[in-house]
Amino acid sequence: MYAIVQTGGLQFRVEPDETLRIPKLSSEVGETVELDRVLLVGGEAGVTVGKPRIEGAKVLVEVLDQGRDPKVIVFHKKRRKRYQKTNGHRQPFTEIRVREILTA
Repeated sequence: MYAIVQTGGLQFRVEPDETLRIPKLSSEVGETVELDRVLLVGGEAGVTVGKPRIEGAKVLVEVLDQGRDPKVIVFHKKRRKRYQKTNGHRQPFTEIRVREILTA
């Protein structure tokens, strides 16, 4: 069984016991979180598509880690104008493990 969930403005395809990194959630390490924005659920019984979400469906995940990605350098330059600017950015993430997918 698999599902497509939306969190942090992005969509992810998840399966039970899968580990992935999503945009930061405000949860502590070890907590169980419900992701209720389920857009699609598929499995042996077929595919259920929400309009836009599936009512009553949710994905239970466990928070494994909170962290930040490696630094990305952002460099702006305007040639012949003596302008250049360097900036760095580290995106925060939450690493999760999918426990189970519950349907309505």
